[in-house]
Amino acid sequence: MNSLEKFVGGVRSIWGALSSEVVAGCQQQLDELLKTPLTEQWLAALHLEALAQQEMYRDPTNGFVLLAHTEPEGLYRPPHDHGRGWVIYAVQQGEIEMGTYARIEDQDGRVKLVKRGSTLVRPGQTQVYLPGDIHDTRCISGPALLFRFTDRDLKKEDKEAHRLTRYVEQDGVWIPGARL
Repeated sequence: MNSLEKFVGGVRSIWGALSSEVVAGCQQQLDELLKTPLTEQWLAALHLEALAQQEMYRDPTNGFVLLAHTEPEGLYRPPHDHGRGWVIYAVQQGEIEMGTYARIEDQDGRVKLVKRGSTLVRPGQTQVYLPGDIHDTRCISGPALLFRFTDRDLKKEDKEAHRLTRYVEQDGVWIPGARL
């Protein structure tokens, strides 16, 4: 059994409704996955192919998804949330800066984002975002290889529920863009 198969079995064994225990358990499984040696064929292939996105596993029963992303240095993904979904990013190679934001409404009802801060996520580290958490990502050192574990298929969530929100910059301020 390789480390990817162990990861899947580990997540399936702890899976349940969103809770601190489920998130911590999934994060622990990703921490172990990040220790995979490059001698494992599936990881060596990811490095060799360096695809922008590749689905590694989709659970037919529970719906969680593991994707691998290879990102070039400088790639920026503007602030967004994952609607009802939650995500854990896990960096295998490179460095990703992840910013967090609060959604603020002023007296006139206009919404804007205020940046809380940022975290530099290095190889072997993970970062969790729960439903409604607003964040951005920038590849600081690349190419970066990261895993993105989600509790559901976010593309499907986008198309069916239209609950994911992306933000756009307007005159130096991040404001809600289209709800996807």
